[in-house]
Amino acid sequence: MNKIYNPDKKEWSILLQRPTQTVEDIESTVLEIFDEVKSLGDTAITRYTEKFDKVHVEDLMVSTEEIEESTNVISTKLKEAIQLAKSNIEKFHKAQKTKKIQVETVEGVSCWQEKRPIQKVGLYIPGGTAPLFSTILMLAVPANIAGCKEIVLCSPPNKEGKIHPAILYAADLCGVTKICKVGGIQAIAALTFGTETIPQVYKIFGPGNQFVTVAKQLATKFGVAIDMPAGPSELLVVADDTANPAFVASDLLSQAEHGKDSQVILVSTSKEMIHQVEKEIEKQLDVLPRKEIAETAISNSKMIYVENDTIALDLINEYGPEHFIVCVKNEEFYVDTILNAGSVFIGNYTPESAGDYASGTNHTLPTNGYAKQYSGVNLDSFMKSMTFQKISKDGIINIGNAIELMAEAEGLQAHKNAVTLRLESLK
Repeated sequence: MNKIYNPDKKEWSILLQRPTQTVEDIESTVLEIFDEVKSLGDTAITRYTEKFDKVHVEDLMVSTEEIEESTNVISTKLKEAIQLAKSNIEKFHKAQKTKKIQVETVEGVSCWQEKRPIQKVGLYIPGGTAPLFSTILMLAVPANIAGCKEIVLCSPPNKEGKIHPAILYAADLCGVTKICKVGGIQAIAALTFGTETIPQVYKIFGPGNQFVTVAKQLATKFGVAIDMPAGPSELLVVADDTANPAFVASDLLSQAEHGKDSQVILVSTSKEMIHQVEKEIEKQLDVLPRKEIAETAISNSKMIYVENDTIALDLINEYGPEHFIVCVKNEEFYVDTILNAGSVFIGNYTPESAGDYASGTNHTLPTNGYAKQYSGVNLDSFMKSMTFQKISKDGIINIGNAIELMAEAEGLQAHKNAVTLRLESLK
């Protein structure tokens, strides 16, 4: 990891850049695939699956038999772990339900807000080197709690043309209605336009590589909403001398092993802590099965020394990390005043892995600095707030004249007439 000491604030924006390509670098590729999927449907999906995943898939939909087979393959212990995580995620997301809000703004004018589920949602679940079945829990569980009627899951097939059994098991457990063997840009295109086999959806959820992230962003041009721009994973740890260097190193590596384009950052007010964490990373890295991936990510990552907590917090808010771990004596300072972070993990015994799997919070979070303006996925992500109003005769008398005056001032005569006719009928 690159070590930087007391960086000048003018250099922060360059120092905190992510190792990602811009939309412009990828956009032409995405639009080319979008055009083909839109016009050729399943044929284009099959062709791009052969090109990128190196496998010919005869049937894009996962069969009932494949799901049953996956259930038999998964060990009892893993099933129990998945069910425990599902239970905790359900508890946390059910607690986010809100009641109808109703107000009489003036006598005779009743306004209220209710939430309704998004009818059709698409879930993108990465496969590849790490089949993220845990992401299914994070997306399908709140989708079901919200009441979404159609939950379509897309995940890339392996070299045998199959989806990882843990993904199939989790999808079935969480009530996914359709599972499709397709990944990458072509999966996002299929969910955006629909094909003969894969349904079009109203909103797309889920993380992915830089190509999937850009595909999701461009899908919004075609009338499909997305959860957020969720790209390569990232983690920032703030640690002082009260932190455990081995724990800190393990957290940094846990994100670095996600992918070569992941980024991890350590911010510390202690040079000794930086030194100790660096030694621990070298030791722990050597025994990781995904050492090559983690090593590449680590080369894009940084250890930053600053003189005090105030400077550290300013730098962290400037970065806006997806995951933020606080391992310092003065943890309240960071917890109470952090403004830009996807999810916060507090104390030496709260690893980021807990949020990834089983504590109950959602792990689908904004990356690439989008924590400055986006929330992570939550129950409301799968719902729409709808407003209602009902006005009585007394109510239209009470606000009618104000409406007439405002409509006339804007030059909208028909708006005024809609009120005037009603007021005259009451004379």
